[in-house]
Amino acid sequence: MTCDDVRVALSARLDGEDPQTSSAVLDAHTDSCPGCRSWLARAEQVTRLTRLRPVRVPDLTASVLSAVAAERAAARATADAAVRARRQLLRVAVAVAAVAQLAVALPVLVGGFEVGADAHTSREMASFDVALAVGFALAAWRPERARAFLPVALVLALCLAATSALDIANSTTALVHEAGHLAAVVQAGLLWALGRSGGEPDRPLGLAVAAGRG
Repeated sequence: MTCDDVRVALSARLDGEDPQTSSAVLDAHTDSCPGCRSWLARAEQVTRLTRLRPVRVPDLTASVLSAVAAERAAARATADAAVRARRQLLRVAVAVAAVAQLAVALPVLVGGFEVGADAHTSREMASFDVALAVGFALAAWRPERARAFLPVALVLALCLAATSALDIANSTTALVHEAGHLAAVVQAGLLWALGRSGGEPDRPLGLAVAAGRG
């Protein structure tokens, strides 16, 4: 084999390819040929440097952190939007219930219509209903005040539920006559949910009124 043939075979062996010649023949030639031995040393050095050359990897730390921060911000924005939507829905529900309550109480208070009692007692009960409606209206207008008014609504709902159950058990009234008191329980539940909705104080709810006693 000529030196050129040996060097081609040695190059193939360095690249992991088949040199088409036995290693013993190649090693015997490089041991006896200073030129090929020197060429092999340089080739091995070049091959080693090529394989050990550092690969430039771009620094993605900033972009990864930015993407994570953007994802978290989007998740917080979605959660905040859901809370605001739920809170607004509760405010509207309380306001609608208030309008209905005032529509029932004001004619009795102003017009003197009797509702299951004499006119004086009916007006007293209507005054009580209107006063409660004003309290609920403030809660719908300023939801951060809902918790302050919640004990009144809860006590009213519990008392009405207890007395209705007692009167029904004693047969002094019928269930159908006491069904209206369920409104007080619903109103207390809405107020409790509104108080727990949290968040920053909302803007006043235009023309918002809230429910009183049913």
